[in-house]
Amino acid sequence: MNLERLVIVDGVRTPFCKAGTDLAALGADELGRIAVSALLTRTDLDPALIDEVIFGCVAQPADAANVARVIALRAGIPQSVPAVTVHRNCASGCEAITQAHEKMLAGRGKIFVVGGAESMSNIPLLFNFSAAKKFGQRARAKSFLQRAKAIAAFRPSDFKPRIGLMLGLTDPVCNLNMGETAEVLARESGISRAVQDVFALQSHRRAAAARGKLAEEICPVFQADGKVVTLDNGIRESQSLDALAKLKPQFDRRNGTVTAGNASQITDGAVALLVMSESRAAELGFTPLGALTGYAYAGCDPVRMGLGPVFAIAQAEVQTGLKLADADIIEINEAFAAQVLAVIKSAASDEFARDQLHRHGPLGEIPAAKLNVNGGSIALGHPVGATGARLVLTALKELQRRNAKRALVSLCIGGGQGAALWLERM
Repeated sequence: MNLERLVIVDGVRTPFCKAGTDLAALGADELGRIAVSALLTRTDLDPALIDEVIFGCVAQPADAANVARVIALRAGIPQSVPAVTVHRNCASGCEAITQAHEKMLAGRGKIFVVGGAESMSNIPLLFNFSAAKKFGQRARAKSFLQRAKAIAAFRPSDFKPRIGLMLGLTDPVCNLNMGETAEVLARESGISRAVQDVFALQSHRRAAAARGKLAEEICPVFQADGKVVTLDNGIRESQSLDALAKLKPQFDRRNGTVTAGNASQITDGAVALLVMSESRAAELGFTPLGALTGYAYAGCDPVRMGLGPVFAIAQAEVQTGLKLADADIIEINEAFAAQVLAVIKSAASDEFARDQLHRHGPLGEIPAAKLNVNGGSIALGHPVGATGARLVLTALKELQRRNAKRALVSLCIGGGQGAALWLERM
């Protein structure tokens, strides 16, 4: 069996920008193309050497089916190189990496371009079934009388759109949107509004302080009007607890604690990573950022989907033997402040370990000094298909800066799952 490691040679991302702002005019296919083109330029890799392109995307654009293939071709990768789009909700960017690893082990390639792209600005508004049926009848009408009759059948309610973004952020099994699941964790774990706001403020402060470091990850985006976007625009340098305290609860208006300020931002962006087998990297003279040393995906209750990281980290420990204490850097996606705080609390809980993880003893402490040291999605934003790859890139860059050894990357996943990836600096 081939037990060779997958290494991450390099990576790059677009700026992450709030939906409806600087990158709103660009679809996921164009954002992905920009990131892949920049990656190929940075690494000076001959695109013909790539075995496959694997990209995560959640809200796949209707006009760019199999968006990974569109990204690859538009970035100049030869048409002989196949491409596939993967979807594991918030961990789609991680899924792209781990699928590359599995393909490598299966002998189905040695060099991959992976990542994720998401344009949350361009998630469409949808007509309901009744309206769609009437539009179909109008399209099939052949005479003036038939067309007039079809048009007369429309009612004002037919023109009230279903918001695709809200549908995508609502779990169809438990019928809760992601913010409502965060409210469940806040109540059950006793996490106050004040503590959530403090966590959110820390995310902004850390991200603001890390702008120079984060710039190492970012390629510029040149707009048609001549504007150049170079910075993440969700970071609020002047954010304060007073400003956060003024925000109203977003998901439970009467008793809730989760607000737009202590939740991740709806964001546009893309990430591209060059990954390959360790031996192929050596042959080509690359010095990788790091290696993927183990990973796990785990399922959990969709109502408490935010606890997915705890289950995945536990599963990864079984597979790798690595414990929380072995991580020099920990990245846990900030879907919501309440969610990350609930993960921290559950990981340290004997009761949770016994009753939910069925193990002796808790996973351990997640120190604030190791967690999301450059801020997280509350400040940077969360383009859902791309975030997993961004966390890997950010973690490896930080290991390099600190001359440290190991990083743990984890995310909660809508629908009740978690992902955990262990990375090691070369």
